[in-house]
Amino acid sequence: MMMMMNGSGKLRLLACFILTVDLTLGSGPNKDVEFTFLLSAGSTECFYQTTARNDSLEVEYQVTAGSGLDVGFVLISPSGYQLVSDFRRSDAIHMVDPTEDGDYRLCFDNSFSKLSEKMVFFQVIINRQSSRAYGGQNEWAEVPESLVEYKLEDIRVRLDSVYRHLERSRHVLTVLRTLEARDRYLLEDNLWRVSFWSCLNMVVMLTVAVTQVYTLRRLFDDTRRAYM
Repeated sequence: MMMMMNGSGKLRLLACFILTVDLTLGSGPNKDVEFTFLLSAGSTECFYQTTARNDSLEVEYQVTAGSGLDVGFVLISPSGYQLVSDFRRSDAIHMVDPTEDGDYRLCFDNSFSKLSEKMVFFQVIINRQSSRAYGGQNEWAEVPESLVEYKLEDIRVRLDSVYRHLERSRHVLTVLRTLEARDRYLLEDNLWRVSFWSCLNMVVMLTVAVTQVYTLRRLFDDTRRAYM
């Protein structure tokens, strides 16, 4: 999966902080992916994920920073069919089951925003039905005969279940970490706005007070001169 990105200032610092590049991609094409990137104003970025036939694909994305906290999203199958089309959403989860053999295209669209860049987090989870079905039998074929009485099939099912739950927990923690970063960004942005308008109101109040005092003094000075 490849991308081009540029950005500036606060969003770039936040991106460096939560850049969860858990690109478990390293050892093969059918691996889970978690990524955070900056989507420039007025641009569209696409990513590609390879899948095998009869697997299941889950895509989740969230806009963690940027004006409006919304992007467009399109998911296109290897055969060219548009499976999902979201417009100006802040988050969503989509499932494809079963998958085709080939590259799925995930496109994030910020063309409607000409000024504000967006920070987007997304993760792709692939449940490899075929790899579990065939790979597990070879591994368990080497178990000593003395352990046959423990029902190897049940043990394998339980271990697969534990593995899936651990993977799900890891993904949930990643999502929670992303939500925390988005909330922090919103709090800091709101704090800046509140501080700015508070200072502006204070300046206006002081200016009005000084103007009123000056005007009243001028009135009294004019009155004294009239009596003299």
